[in-house]
Amino acid sequence: MSDLRMPTPMGYKLLIAIPKLDETYENSQIVRPDHVLKREETATVVGLVMKLGSLAYKDEDKFPDGPWCKEGDFVLMRAYSGTRFKVTNKEGDQEFRLINDDMVEAVVEDPRGITRV
Repeated sequence: MSDLRMPTPMGYKLLIAIPKLDETYENSQIVRPDHVLKREETATVVGLVMKLGSLAYKDEDKFPDGPWCKEGDFVLMRAYSGTRFKVTNKEGDQEFRLINDDMVEAVVEDPRGITRV
């Protein structure tokens, strides 16, 4: 994701990168079809916080304990949440979402193995 033309989130929005899914099922040789991968990426509940808007987590009444996450955190959010878009570069497509600061439901240390049920 080094040379992506990354948009800057405005206001209270967070820019979330959606991790690419492995085309195989865990340690097996079974390959998931493209349409299955796309459906799983669309419904994912895990993302990487890339940027925070200038007003994210500034409302002290709403966030009395401070920010819920920071750049570089993996977070859980609701499936299908936010504004979805992709950026294409020489390495392929990267999906992103813009979500509201209060849509973060948890921060996770290691997102591997976390999937939507």
